[in-house]
Amino acid sequence: MGFTKYTTQTEKTRVRMNEGIRVPEVRCLGPAGENYGIIKIEEALAKAKEAGLDLIEVSPNAVPPVCKITDYGKFKYEQNKKDKEVKSKIRVSETKEVQVKIGTSDHDMGIKAGKAAGWLREGHRVKVDLFLWGRYKYMDFKFLKERLERFLAIIPESYKIADEIKKSPKGLSVALERDASKKAGSKPSQAPKPVAEARVEEEETV
Repeated sequence: MGFTKYTTQTEKTRVRMNEGIRVPEVRCLGPAGENYGIIKIEEALAKAKEAGLDLIEVSPNAVPPVCKITDYGKFKYEQNKKDKEVKSKIRVSETKEVQVKIGTSDHDMGIKAGKAAGWLREGHRVKVDLFLWGRYKYMDFKFLKERLERFLAIIPESYKIADEIKKSPKGLSVALERDASKKAGSKPSQAPKPVAEARVEEEETV
């Protein structure tokens, strides 16, 4: 019988098998895990053909390379399964943005805080912008910082400050990252102090 042939160029590049293994000798493993030791490539190919299976290089960087006599279809299935498991564990981290304004209602702030918490749980960095316009841009920095901290205090997820609160083209901004050392769903250990009500009223009437 003939050996399995490559079906795509990607497969040919990814794994060497049968006549594609061009080394004088290999460490050969049998279909049930038998260790045939280091043998000539011709002998390994003969054993594979006798078993009606393929000779597949499983450790190309070993000296000599390690090959296994097995069914290529089964080998390919197991490799694809491993690749999917690895990909499922890899999370692509992005920087998500959430924006609040001086006049944002408590209800809307709660919704935005929930979104920020969800992104943090997914492993993303969250950039929070306090958007300022008009005369708000010239208000006291400490007061504006407290206003932004008021929003940070209601985010229902543990986080740490990645980039401190600072001025930005939009107004004020801060970057957050999930604090994996704390239990999921817990709030920061030191919640920012709320803004004094008198100052909030002054702000909203400006």
